[in-house]
Amino acid sequence: MPGKLKVKIVAGRHLPVMDRASDLTDAFVEVKFGNTTFKTDVYLKSLNPQWNSEWFKFEVDDEDLQDEPLQITVLDHDTYSANDAIGKVYIDIDPLLYSEAATVISGWFPIYDTIHGIRGEINVVVKVDLFNDLNRFRQSSCGVKFFCTTSIPKCYRAVIIHGFVEELVVNEDPEYQWIDRIRTPRASNEARQRLISLMSGELQRKIGLKVLEMRGNAVVGYLQCFDLEGESGLVVRAIGTACTLDKLSSPAAFLPACNSPSKEMKESPLVHPPSHGCRSTHNSPIHTATGSRLTQNFSVSVPTLIYTGMGSGSAGKEGGPFKALLRQQTQSALEQREFPFFTLTAFPPGFLVHVGGVVSARSVKLLDRIHNPDEPETRDAWWAEIRQEIKSHAKALGCHAVVGYSESTSICEEVCILSASGTAAVLNPRFLQDGTMEGCLEQRLEENLPAGCGFCHIPYDELNMPFPAHLTYCYNCRKQKVPDVLFTTIDLPVDATVIGKGCLIQARLCRLKKKAQAEANATAISNLLPFMEYEVHTQLMNKLKLKGMNALFGLRIQITVGENMLMGLASATGVYLAALPTPGGIQIAGKTPNDGSYEQHISHMQKKINDTIAKNKELYEISPPDISEEIIGSPIPEPRQRSRLLRSQSESSDEVTELDLSHGKKDAFVLEIDDTDAMEDVHSLLTDVPPPSGFYSCNTEIMPGINNWTSEIQMFTSVRVIRLSSLNLTNQALNKNFNDLCENLLKSLYFKLRSMIPCCLCHVNFTVSLPEDELIQVTVTAVAITFDKNQALQTTKTHVEKSLQRASTDNEELLQFPLELCSDSLPSHPFPPAKAVTVEKASPMGEGNFRNRSTPPCANSTVGVVKMTPLSFIPGAKITKYLGIINMFFIRETTSLREEGGVSGFLHAFIAEVFAMVRAHVAALGGNAVVSYIMKQCVFMENPNKNQAQCLINVSGDAVVFVRESELEVVSAQQPTTNCPPSCAGGEVTT
Repeated sequence: MPGKLKVKIVAGRHLPVMDRASDLTDAFVEVKFGNTTFKTDVYLKSLNPQWNSEWFKFEVDDEDLQDEPLQITVLDHDTYSANDAIGKVYIDIDPLLYSEAATVISGWFPIYDTIHGIRGEINVVVKVDLFNDLNRFRQSSCGVKFFCTTSIPKCYRAVIIHGFVEELVVNEDPEYQWIDRIRTPRASNEARQRLISLMSGELQRKIGLKVLEMRGNAVVGYLQCFDLEGESGLVVRAIGTACTLDKLSSPAAFLPACNSPSKEMKESPLVHPPSHGCRSTHNSPIHTATGSRLTQNFSVSVPTLIYTGMGSGSAGKEGGPFKALLRQQTQSALEQREFPFFTLTAFPPGFLVHVGGVVSARSVKLLDRIHNPDEPETRDAWWAEIRQEIKSHAKALGCHAVVGYSESTSICEEVCILSASGTAAVLNPRFLQDGTMEGCLEQRLEENLPAGCGFCHIPYDELNMPFPAHLTYCYNCRKQKVPDVLFTTIDLPVDATVIGKGCLIQARLCRLKKKAQAEANATAISNLLPFMEYEVHTQLMNKLKLKGMNALFGLRIQITVGENMLMGLASATGVYLAALPTPGGIQIAGKTPNDGSYEQHISHMQKKINDTIAKNKELYEISPPDISEEIIGSPIPEPRQRSRLLRSQSESSDEVTELDLSHGKKDAFVLEIDDTDAMEDVHSLLTDVPPPSGFYSCNTEIMPGINNWTSEIQMFTSVRVIRLSSLNLTNQALNKNFNDLCENLLKSLYFKLRSMIPCCLCHVNFTVSLPEDELIQVTVTAVAITFDKNQALQTTKTHVEKSLQRASTDNEELLQFPLELCSDSLPSHPFPPAKAVTVEKASPMGEGNFRNRSTPPCANSTVGVVKMTPLSFIPGAKITKYLGIINMFFIRETTSLREEGGVSGFLHAFIAEVFAMVRAHVAALGGNAVVSYIMKQCVFMENPNKNQAQCLINVSGDAVVFVRESELEVVSAQQPTTNCPPSCAGGEVTT
């Protein structure tokens, strides 16, 4: 499909002074696409040039339009020497290739230089004319829409969900190639940025071709990542879920009920898949495998698997034939798919039937040099092996698919840890194939799925369970079996019945390892991984019980490798599901010396644990109704297995006296104390301080138990770096430093956001990395949303300010670390970045610009502050149009770190510049918001002795046009609209 790309350079402003004699600049512009370059005239002696160039026309194939970025370079003309570079702008043409997308890109773009940052702005107009091409052998995928959101986009309806798509491309990394015999920072950084942009476009095109082969038209849950493998090369990979989407244009086309998150959770359109719990039992299966000589593989069917699914035993009487038919149709629909994986975490109503539990796999690989970039079979084989392991775990749970699936890597030197995780599930085949099931089967499906608890029922045979689990009859329908705890990687289903509020639960773990090279290093890491995985889940189970809750949603586990340590960080949102049994208490037990003071200490800690559980239940308003055992159903015929929490490294061959684990009518959760580490684990449980009054936090989009959201939101990004002391480092000292780092970071956020009380930090995304030896970096991205609360706010604020005084003191103490930064990059106008410290409140100044408009802003209109949020919706507003994805990669380097404010000042300015450039690109497309925003990578490296630092940041999101509900009231007089804010999941109707 040949096309014509037209570019016009209009003007520039705020350019830097390049001629010191006149304090002015002789600027001109080079416009490059592919191998063709055009130049504007030189505009002499001006910092605000007006070029008003002619239209530069490029006649190219649509394949090139998808692969190549438009490269605009601003230079200063010198008569007797080489022209000086001012900066560059890369513009992705792909958003113009959709049939429903913008027809023009027009606006002011920040001119970016990898050494000096933003150096002015340039006004560019870009148009594309495409000609139809019916050649079925063409290599372009124009027309396939991409979405970063992990739910069906607002104002679309999912006709068919085809399945998993993946691709990766590899190449040599310019950073490790000699350019002009010596490394010049600007040249290698720009070469790296351009190569990644090319690889990103090629990757997106190849995935689009796979979607077209599946007869789809969209990719939802698109996740693209960069693996910087050093001298081994550069890998760009992506995964997503292929779908066929229909645009909803009228209320009549709207199928599911659509309500705001401010409505009841059961009515919310954010349909999240059911989930299952994870049991942290000592006998949980951990499988290890060994690959070739250079490969150590580690895969785990996580120790905390608790399955949810179709009932078994006596419950099978109600729907045995129906379940068999459903399984048969689901299996036949999935057999045609190479990998039954779905990156979605929220689903259309009826898509997800049951959830089996969390499944994960990890593999340790030794990197080799990429000899032929056109043949990435080695990397493909690695990921195929991981996915096959995940698939086998899901089948063992009686499930046919994996939802909430994600992949990640951690690289240090020659070693790479590949990780994948998801939630095993049973799906409704009606969404997976052309046409629908027979009407009677659909009716039986609806009748056999109890509202609010169907996803909790175990999908496997309780008499042939893959691991020991404690099952009871469902507390809701009282017909089928459910586990006592659920762990999942998906969002909370909207029809789930939740008691009280949710909270953020984290498990943090550090382990030292010996420095080694190549195969010895890979072997050491492989030996540590199973124990780290087990201990992370142990911590999660402990903290879940301590909160008085019984389920985790949105579980994300990171294992990061460094030169001399491994770090694990798990984040999830804890809730109390009414369908599951009430969790028992935590009981400390074990061998104790005949020492009265020691026994008294154990008794004191037991009392503190009991008091903490009681306080947490009161804090999170957990008060389940009392239900007698007779009503729930008869106990399992097999003898009950008392759940014991045993540390893997503290196992003892000595027999332990059987303990009385009863805790009222519930089984207690036992903490075995037989070494110092176990005692420290108990202490760490009690050091987790709950958020101050008026604050709540979760890593899912919506906080369970809070319904009355307002339109006031504030997104923030915080980066904190500390350098550890190399003297006497122990596992205990590492754990304490890591815990303090994360806790103080959260305290500082609460302190800075105290004016928004009451509010909730939603979609809290922690990322930990070990960029250098003895250096720990933690990045947090989240959004604060306010909600109405029936109490005196002034009293709450006063109480919180007092409780946060210690947080302020902690921050001051942390500043004494050699490296410490907390870069809260707040929304700003695209230029200048110096205004980034301005806090954007609920009503941005850009909102007034659209207040009286009944139509979306055009590309040439003045766009105010572009809102940015990691959520897939904007509270109190409707998303009317998706303009394409924003996927940008930036490199920033400095040789004057101290002069730029140290690490904190350097990173703060860089993140603010990234925000400014993202906003500028969205505004040029005619959008006024970025949803599903994520900072996928933030790699920081420094050399304090040479006053040098470098940072790489990769961000992505969906550019959209939204309209406030208050503005829709004006339009409603002309056309009736449904009160359905953009918080709705698939099937939302917008106007």
